[in-house]
Amino acid sequence: MKSYDFDEKCRLFCDLLLEYNKIHNITGAKTKEDVYENIHDSIFPISFLQNPKTAIDIGTGAGFPGLILAMALEECTFYLIEPIAKRSSFLHLVKSKLHLKNVKIENKKIEHLKPFGVDLITSRAVANTKTLMKLCSNFKKEDTIMLFYKGENVENEIDESLNYKIIDRGLRRYLIVY
Repeated sequence: MKSYDFDEKCRLFCDLLLEYNKIHNITGAKTKEDVYENIHDSIFPISFLQNPKTAIDIGTGAGFPGLILAMALEECTFYLIEPIAKRSSFLHLVKSKLHLKNVKIENKKIEHLKPFGVDLITSRAVANTKTLMKLCSNFKKEDTIMLFYKGENVENEIDESLNYKIIDRGLRRYLIVY
């Protein structure tokens, strides 16, 4: 079985996504540049994440951020939760082609998944922060970190009672809730 380094995985992922997207329209990323911007957006938090062993990505879509993080964090088991069948099928294709042993894919809504605790919960473009916090509640342990990829107005969604930090990168706001 062939093993790929991260850059090669990204190149193969990009090629697969652009080809699959022509037929199935699973993402707005239509060019190589668009895909790589989404990859960079997805991977940026590696610089401040502690090495999680288990993670859930809610609403993985075409793989951003969960699949990309799984490609980089090979020691972490990632559960990619994607209820839309054509997106879930794409995730299975990438998992198979890239031999991603640390990826588990659930083709269902997070609300229909049997609860279990994880170290990291991620989500991008799924719901507002209050809704995400509810969706995450059955998967949180005492030390779970939640990482939500948000836009410029994230401050309007935050309950001040939360223990959180916001990291800015251009128009992206990475909301980390402890």
